[in-house]
Amino acid sequence: MQPQDIDEFFRRLASVNPEPKTELNYINAYTLLVAVVLSAQATDSGVNKATQKLFDSVQTPQQMLKLGEAGLKRHIKTIGLFNAKAKNIIALSKILVEKFGDNIPRTREDLQSLPGVGRKTANVILNVAYGEPTLAVDTHVFRVSNRTGLAKGKTPEEVEQKLLKNVPKKWMSHAHHWLILHGRYTCKARVPLCPSCIVRDLCNFKEKVKQ
Repeated sequence: MQPQDIDEFFRRLASVNPEPKTELNYINAYTLLVAVVLSAQATDSGVNKATQKLFDSVQTPQQMLKLGEAGLKRHIKTIGLFNAKAKNIIALSKILVEKFGDNIPRTREDLQSLPGVGRKTANVILNVAYGEPTLAVDTHVFRVSNRTGLAKGKTPEEVEQKLLKNVPKKWMSHAHHWLILHGRYTCKARVPLCPSCIVRDLCNFKEKVKQ
């Protein structure tokens, strides 16, 4: 995709959704971190359902430690891999208390030092909580980037690096969410909604779904 097409691609997405937001419910940076860790291999709606009551009483690492692993499991047992996720959340909460004074780190390196936090999760925290111009490449972003020709790559990190190079700076703050939402609701995995896609003419996907 040519630079002028990439700029127009994001201009159109911005025209219909100027301020895109994460669909995960959260209260502060800590609850956002917990929600993102829980969202691995799970739907945002499923995570939101599980955290609705959890976040009423747990909004800090200290409160999570007081709840304990068994208590956390009772809240998140409907989420896939909940045993491992509960263990990681308790472990990272302890580290946040002991090493970071209850605060959520502001660097990718420190975030990725936490149990259960990979590059994608770290990028989400940096972007959503701290407004950093980062791009978290999940399955939706990976698919849309490759399918449209926006940034082709064989791995999420390769796609991430190409997006950081290709996306104009003025769109970087929200690019991550525009791509996720476009992949979730329009550029779907099995049957993309090409006929109603507002960037169809800019897309390089050769197998566009016809009307």
